[in-house]
Amino acid sequence: ALSLLAGAAAAMNAGCNLEVSFGMRNNVFAHIPQALAAGNISLQTLRDRVRPLFYTRMRLGEFDPPAMNPYSALELSAVQSPEHRNLSLEAAVKSFVLLKNARGTLPLRARDLPGKRLAVVGPFADNPRVLFGDYAPVPEPRYIYTPRRGLETLPANVTWAAGCREPRCQRYSRAEVVGAAGAADVVVVCLGTGIDVETEAKDRRDLSLPGRQLELLQDAVQ
Repeated sequence: ALSLLAGAAAAMNAGCNLEVSFGMRNNVFAHIPQALAAGNISLQTLRDRVRPLFYTRMRLGEFDPPAMNPYSALELSAVQSPEHRNLSLEAAVKSFVLLKNARGTLPLRARDLPGKRLAVVGPFADNPRVLFGDYAPVPEPRYIYTPRRGLETLPANVTWAAGCREPRCQRYSRAEVVGAAGAADVVVVCLGTGIDVETEAKDRRDLSLPGRQLELLQDAVQ
């Protein structure tokens, strides 16, 4: 408790005014009243830290009747307008990081794919639930394009296999992956972590692929 009290005072005096601690009963900032009573922070400091938080909430209209808040009138047709979807696509494309492109494998061009066999494998190949990271909103299912769904829009013969049903990948079906990848001209392997493995306040001990995902990758590309 003493360390939490000291942490609250140090954070407040350093200028921090917000703690992300959803679901934690004994968080650091819960000790602010105790720090204030002990004289570790001043009432003026507390007021200075709180003021911008409520100013921001007021600007967002949180204290206004819903009818006065323009955000309340936004419908799905506005949120999922063609302009917004195109902007999302542009943001996604510009955020990709290509580490290696041996033999110019990418990009996959639609004109080169007719008659080709394309396999998409891995726990992220066709599982919408695991595609969104921490702090992500809950999107409408019809607007979610998994790798499998996206690749199936190409003029290729697409097959897929999860190999393991969730990112922890404790139960792995090698035959499922080898069967799909072995007969393909192009293999897209979809791996990662997702909120099942890491989130806010749930850190990992290392950066290796979870469970048997590395084994899945090796089987897919052999």
